[in-house]
Amino acid sequence: MDNIYLIMLIALAVLAIADLVVGVSNDAVNFLNSAIGSKAVSFRTIMIVASIGIAFGALSSSGMMEVARKGIFVPGEFYFDEIMIIFMAVMITDILLLDFFNSLGLPTSTTVSIVFELLGAAVCMSILKIYENDDTILSLGNYINSEKATEIILGILLSVVVAFTVGAIVQYVSRYLLTFNFEKKPVWIASIFGGLAITSISYFIIIKGLKGAAILPEEFNVWAKNNLWEFIGLNALFWTIISAAIISFLKTNIYKLIIVVGTFALAMAFAGNDLVNFIGVPMAAYQSYLAWTAEFALNGTLATEFSMESLSAKVPTQPLLLLLAGVIMVLTLWFSEKARRVVKTSVDLSRQEEVKERFKPNWLSQNLVRGVIAMNRGVSYVLPKSSQQRISDRFAPNHASKILDADAPAFDMVRAAVNLVVASVLISIATGMKLPLSTTYVTFMVAMGSSLADRAWGSDSAVYRVAGVINVIGGWFMTAITAFGAAALMALLLYHFGGYALTVLLLLALILVGRGYLKGARDTREIKEELEFRKAESSSVMGVIEESSPNVSTVMKRGGKLISNTIENLAKQDLKKLRAARDYGERLSDEMDDLKNHVFYYIKNLDGDLPGASRFYLLVQDSLEDLVQSLTFISKTSHKHVKNGHKGLRFNQIRDLKEIEERILTLFKNVRKEFDNQTYDNLPNILEEKQDLLNFISDEIEKQIQRTADPEASAKNSSLYFSLLLEFKDIVEETMILLEQYFVEYSNSKKPDIL
Repeated sequence: MDNIYLIMLIALAVLAIADLVVGVSNDAVNFLNSAIGSKAVSFRTIMIVASIGIAFGALSSSGMMEVARKGIFVPGEFYFDEIMIIFMAVMITDILLLDFFNSLGLPTSTTVSIVFELLGAAVCMSILKIYENDDTILSLGNYINSEKATEIILGILLSVVVAFTVGAIVQYVSRYLLTFNFEKKPVWIASIFGGLAITSISYFIIIKGLKGAAILPEEFNVWAKNNLWEFIGLNALFWTIISAAIISFLKTNIYKLIIVVGTFALAMAFAGNDLVNFIGVPMAAYQSYLAWTAEFALNGTLATEFSMESLSAKVPTQPLLLLLAGVIMVLTLWFSEKARRVVKTSVDLSRQEEVKERFKPNWLSQNLVRGVIAMNRGVSYVLPKSSQQRISDRFAPNHASKILDADAPAFDMVRAAVNLVVASVLISIATGMKLPLSTTYVTFMVAMGSSLADRAWGSDSAVYRVAGVINVIGGWFMTAITAFGAAALMALLLYHFGGYALTVLLLLALILVGRGYLKGARDTREIKEELEFRKAESSSVMGVIEESSPNVSTVMKRGGKLISNTIENLAKQDLKKLRAARDYGERLSDEMDDLKNHVFYYIKNLDGDLPGASRFYLLVQDSLEDLVQSLTFISKTSHKHVKNGHKGLRFNQIRDLKEIEERILTLFKNVRKEFDNQTYDNLPNILEEKQDLLNFISDEIEKQIQRTADPEASAKNSSLYFSLLLEFKDIVEETMILLEQYFVEYSNSKKPDIL
């Protein structure tokens, strides 16, 4: 018996665990974004509820495992050795592909990846068999379950339109009836909303979902199926009465309860539908291995001669293995940093208020927005003004809460409840039909549809949000194309090179995943560093001084790091590290843009007429922005110079730049000390160094002017050096202006009021 298949089985088991970790990191967005975005309950509560939902969902996913065994290809047309190649190619491709998208912070579809990986690997093996048998390509249909594969693929594509449309319609109707002042509506309105929402969940999740786990009595399932409308009507009445009692007697917010139940339902639906994406292939391989070893022990049938018709039969999945997979998913949910980043993408794209947009507008998003605006104008001509005003009043946002509140929700509880209910219902319907519907497609598009209907995409943000949706959907389709091609290539390599290819590919997967983990840890540290900027909320000048001081210290710290990395790698002509420095500067610039945009909301939300605090905050932000612009210009210019292959700086130029760098870093260090301690009394001593620093830089400029007369002087070299010197000069001046602003306001705030 060839041990390579045992090795492959062990490798598949390890890859299954890794795939669970990577997959949940990607798919956490599916069931967390609504609850997290609405901030209806604490993050800990959300995680506990989602964890319980995953555990229940894992136990109900047995029926979905058939997709991996016979949903894409015809098992009886392949021998055991060919089936193992297909499964191995799929798992190696899947883990690498998902890890790549997670590293970018984009929610891709695990369903799309697994379906197209199975299809790609199976098509590759089919073509190889056709070639060996001197058959025609027309016989490909004998190997591929084209009817079921087409049904799955069309279902995935159709889910984009259905989820977006249903989410938009349900949200529009809900918002029109409840408005943004939903908490002030009569009890009976909230009770009916709660009754209908929980009824939807109770049928499509409890009946459709748990019946696969045999938790509910079979008689109850049969009765509910045969008496559908009676069951739904009784549920609606029962849950409406319960909702009214909860609101009236327990004084509990029914919308919070819906979000908690919905999070449980969606987590359960996710695990029930998507667990096949992570362990379906390894479990099918395990069942194949058991069938072949039994046959080998009985008749000595070789792996190259054993037909895998047994995979076509219904094989029950061991509940213990499903529960173990659920435990791994829960642990990943709690400890994965990548999951947090993926959730942030979806929450930001559906945020009600403006936020720092993560995506740049593109031609398609711009034209789509313009087209919708034109259509809206057409509707405005037809719809009476009174109707337009009535609709606008129903959709008027409630700005009672402070925009500046750091804990402000991305959207309210009505939208969160709609997202959870609609998504869980659609996914559960697909699970009941044994279709591996993409939970990523459904939850993301429901959230986008509801945010559109909720008018979250205003004129200032629509083009960015649409661009984000296009990028994410484009990423899904790129997943399909890449998954198909990569899995086919993996299968081809494994087929021709056997154990050698298996060893190399497993090592490659291990290296790339390890590198991705290290990169993710580094990105997490950088993200935490970027989040150090603090947004002022105080209405007094002294309060603004205290709240904005950490921002000055952060700019000094990160600016010093940027200067140091740029000059050091410019001297070495290290393009890779200069690119990293440039990217670091761009992230700093993006964070500063977000901070500057906050000035508008700060001024807007100030209580009373307090121009002193707002004026000071505006001037501080302007100075910090000028400082960051100079810092990023240095990194970009240096990177561009080396990238274009221009002549490097001379030794004496590098030496002089190092001297300037050392003086500026000393300046930054002294500034950080004052602002970290919030003492400010020593600022005049730092300000006295201004002229000395400027004179030193001016002397260096004069030296370079004299060097320019040298016949061997380079135009590009001189241009870069002059640019760096002038930016260093601006950095010193901008830093001193900033210090003067703080010292003047600090001194004035300490003066006693004269009556």
